[in-house]
Amino acid sequence: MGQHSDKISIKGIVEEVVYYNSENCYAVCYIETQSEYTAVVGYLPYISEGDKVIVTGNWTTHAEYGRQFKADYYEKDMPKEKDDILRYLASGIIKGVRRATAEKIVNHFGDKSLDIIAGEPLRLAEIKGISERKALEIGESYAKQIGVRDIVIFLQKYGISPNLAAKVYKHYGTSAIDVIKSNPYLLSQEVYGIGFKTADKIALSMGMSKNAPERIQAATSFALWEGVIGGHTFLPRGVLIQNTVRLVGADGTECDSAITQMLFAGRLFNEIKDTYEAIYLPSLYNAEIYAASKLHKIASVSFTQFDVDIDEIISNVEAQQGITLAREQREAVYLALKNGVLVITGGPGTGKTTIINAIIKVMESLGKNIMLAAPTGRAANRMTELCGMEAMTIHRLLEVGFSEDGDGMSFYKDESNPLECDVLIIDEMSMVDVSLLSALLKAVKVGTRLVLVGDGDQLASVGAGDVLRDIISSGAISVIRLTEIFRQAKESMIVVNAHKINKGEYPVLNQRESDFFIVHRNSGEEIANTIVDLCKNRLPKTYGYDPLFDIQVLTPTRKGITGVTSLNERLQQAFNPPSANKKEKKFKNIVFREGDKVMQIKNNYETEWERSSDGETGVGVFNGEIGFIEKIDFQDESMSIIFDDRKMVYGFSELDELDLAYAITVHKSQGSEYDAVVMPMYPTAPMLLNRNLLYTAVTRAKKLVVMVGRENVIKTMTDNINEHRRYSGLSEKLRSFL
Repeated sequence: MGQHSDKISIKGIVEEVVYYNSENCYAVCYIETQSEYTAVVGYLPYISEGDKVIVTGNWTTHAEYGRQFKADYYEKDMPKEKDDILRYLASGIIKGVRRATAEKIVNHFGDKSLDIIAGEPLRLAEIKGISERKALEIGESYAKQIGVRDIVIFLQKYGISPNLAAKVYKHYGTSAIDVIKSNPYLLSQEVYGIGFKTADKIALSMGMSKNAPERIQAATSFALWEGVIGGHTFLPRGVLIQNTVRLVGADGTECDSAITQMLFAGRLFNEIKDTYEAIYLPSLYNAEIYAASKLHKIASVSFTQFDVDIDEIISNVEAQQGITLAREQREAVYLALKNGVLVITGGPGTGKTTIINAIIKVMESLGKNIMLAAPTGRAANRMTELCGMEAMTIHRLLEVGFSEDGDGMSFYKDESNPLECDVLIIDEMSMVDVSLLSALLKAVKVGTRLVLVGDGDQLASVGAGDVLRDIISSGAISVIRLTEIFRQAKESMIVVNAHKINKGEYPVLNQRESDFFIVHRNSGEEIANTIVDLCKNRLPKTYGYDPLFDIQVLTPTRKGITGVTSLNERLQQAFNPPSANKKEKKFKNIVFREGDKVMQIKNNYETEWERSSDGETGVGVFNGEIGFIEKIDFQDESMSIIFDDRKMVYGFSELDELDLAYAITVHKSQGSEYDAVVMPMYPTAPMLLNRNLLYTAVTRAKKLVVMVGRENVIKTMTDNINEHRRYSGLSEKLRSFL
């Protein structure tokens, strides 16, 4: 027995595994040491009978089961004797190997069995009854088992859950432990779900000193990444120093010199502004520089030579479509013909779709080749329906794939392989971040007409930057602002109120024959109960809405009784309660059940999908996509989800990419439209109760808005123009070309 600070280590062979939970790796087993037969309990990933182990922990006494050893972590010594190997293989640890197969393997290869499985798995086919395919499957299962097991055991000492450890293994493969030993901070930058604090804990446990330059530099990078997650493309140097000090407790001068070293090494970039120094991560600095210069180049082309009568063409289009364009709409079509880049911006009901359709028809009559795209699948589908020609997601347009160096996403379309079109129209530009803008512009040839359409008053993109507003405010690009609301739109209180809110006026509520209501409730409990009743009973009964497809609950916040988490629990209970014939899987604090409505909450460019209608396959599911859980499979530890008609399979370790979607935040609803929007009006963090957020929520609804709660919260939101300000430099870089 060994001593390890106040911990004790015991060494022995696992005789019996009494209980094992494959989800969190909690086990109860009996170990034969030299001196006794001991019950051992704790998180013991992939432990199996026949294992030789060193277990570290402490003795405890259980009220019912008596004296037992409580393990904190353990190390495994692979079995070397024939009998131990047989017991290990027969334990079912390797997929496809049961007792009979284990006996055949050990009889044939003796104490070399595990080496053969690991190094020459095809040789297993020498045994009668094992095909080459099965031999390879056994080898693969064993390699994964060993790799995942080793990384789980290694990370367990630092309190990292088996689920996260499996993600680390998936990301780095067999070199995971070497990568972590060389630089644990990579985990916080490269593995979704592991933050700086966890990586820092590992680094400090491995002997990193508290004020080591590597530690402070890693914290500096992470503080910038946190800024990016908050939507900033850079942070002022003073803010970055403050945030780094908060992370690692070093003093400001150490953090300042870390920034200087990183600038010198090209790991950060800087720009001197009027009152401060902006510090960038290289990728975002390059994205901003490229986007500004390419946008300027495309915009510098003007198309003045026309051998055709534009007025006549527009009049013909009006006649064909049975429409009459208003003065500013007609002007927008002119400008799209004349300019290399045109931004069309305006709120709901101002005729943006009419203009897009008119531009398409005019360009077609001039023999131009047109492409349409939008940032999300839902926005692209809506564009397709409204324009009568196919619109793609920007990712699909650019043919997203993977870079060969395994460095994440790359696009097949770029400068060397540009988009072949004369006119490119992008809708919902408020959702495009600076990295996506840069990738898009790389694929656009100078000489292409680029039309960017969006509502500059919507919430900014989820990713970094404030692209649409920066382009508009730069003054370097032609912009047409649509202000006139059209007659049919004026009949909708949703449209009227959206414009009122945008101008800082209070919305008109509860008019007869209206589509915009408030149901007055005071307490959070009453509000939550009313929302459930509206979604389940009142709205489907009155309007015939499908509660899961046509109605969406939007809320400003995740927390509290009217936040996403709590409302999802109530709505799940109402629409998809527990049932004997529905499997369910608890992950962290969420119960996922077959039939649940769920949302993807991060971009994943690797997940494969298959389309049920035509069998087409592809990759990628994006932040904000909504689907339904079709099946939970405990044997494969997986969950299949249908997004529209694409089916994807998630391993249990990937469930942190999903959330229930009966209720979602307003931010996550961007680019989507719903027949009916139901929204709680209840006090929460003041920064979330702003005009911009209320405007975005209201403009998601096509036919009905129902607010539930306190009228004074609507007024507070309308009055509050203090939206979260983003640090971004695109506008300034565009102005520099003027």
